[in-house]
Amino acid sequence: MKPHEPLTTQPNLTLADIKRDYAHVDATTMWFVKNPEWFDVIVTDNMFGDIITDLAAALQGGLGMAASGNIHPGHTSMFEPVHGSAPPIAGKNIANPAGAILTAALMLNHLGLIPESQRIEAAVLAAIREKKLTQDVGGTLGTRESGDWISKIISSFSSS
Repeated sequence: MKPHEPLTTQPNLTLADIKRDYAHVDATTMWFVKNPEWFDVIVTDNMFGDIITDLAAALQGGLGMAASGNIHPGHTSMFEPVHGSAPPIAGKNIANPAGAILTAALMLNHLGLIPESQRIEAAVLAAIREKKLTQDVGGTLGTRESGDWISKIISSFSSS
């Protein structure tokens, strides 16, 4: 498939169970706020993807919570937290590690390691419930302490 070629031009592509629609980025961001449940997957280019993922990150608690994957079926896929490396706060022990940790879970899920992915997601959910995260989402821990806490929870799931 060529870049920007609509899926509907693919004669051998059968997506009967998938509702496809088209919207400009401004309308998409509005619907993301009003009706986020409408969206499962969005296919777009990098610039509009950055706009949409930043909005989605804000809706779920901030850039520090957002996992991301650029999925290329049959080829190499890339996974990174939406916030990237966050250079302005690097080394200050204030970056929220949840987005990076959830990105690892997303990658494991993509690779078919579902139980491992679910353990990581459950540990992050426990950290949210127990407020064992960084200040940006109402916690009191630093990056290292939050990451260590989540790691211990994952290990406890693995050994039980």
